[in-house]
Amino acid sequence: MTSTHATHPTSPIASQVRSLDDLRGPAGRLEALLNTGRENAPYAALVCHPHPSGGGTMHNKVVYHAMKAFSSFGLSVLRFNFRGVGLSQGEHDHGHGEQEDVRAALDWLDAEFHRPILFAGFSFGAQVGLRVCCGDARVAGLIALGLPVHAAGRNYTYGFLPQCSAPKLFISGDHDEFAPRDLLTAVFQRAPGPKRLVWIAGADHFFQGTNESPGAKLIRMQAEMRLWLRATFALVGTASQPDLRI
Repeated sequence: MTSTHATHPTSPIASQVRSLDDLRGPAGRLEALLNTGRENAPYAALVCHPHPSGGGTMHNKVVYHAMKAFSSFGLSVLRFNFRGVGLSQGEHDHGHGEQEDVRAALDWLDAEFHRPILFAGFSFGAQVGLRVCCGDARVAGLIALGLPVHAAGRNYTYGFLPQCSAPKLFISGDHDEFAPRDLLTAVFQRAPGPKRLVWIAGADHFFQGTNESPGAKLIRMQAEMRLWLRATFALVGTASQPDLRI
């Protein structure tokens, strides 16, 4: 699928990082950062972080690399801390109230930019974000990084995915302990197209290396994101940030 919102290379831009003080959800203010993009960018982007119990914040390495993938196309990218994380008000709500946090972030992006939104989430952020973004007409595409399908003794089946018609990209490490290949493949197969599933060789849940394949795989993950964004939405990298090569 190719969007009609094609972009073209422009003169180099300097993306700036803004701290936001006006992103608020039902639990109160949400600590957030906006990496600014081109004024004429056809999309804005949202990236959600992994589980707070494991130290997940908007500064997580996977979240940062996902942000940089979007930013390389001149898109403005919003990251925020879920309720109870960092300086965000409220308390952790085990994925329930956090869905309202995602809706608040979508509302902010929609009000600020008035353009379609691309979503990416890592682990818990993917699980929560997909539940909100699937079916939201403002969201043009979804990326699930390290989507958990088996954790804490239970399977996650994502029963809403068969109704999720937006283009979807799933990226997981082939040694992801929370995404056994057969279970994630089954979840993927139940989702309608357009869709793509990518296994990063030698990567664990955090896109770090394994004993057999040492070294972080974050650049490979980022490159797969960018390849898909180019192919699906006809995005073109800014002159100041040339396309990554695998």
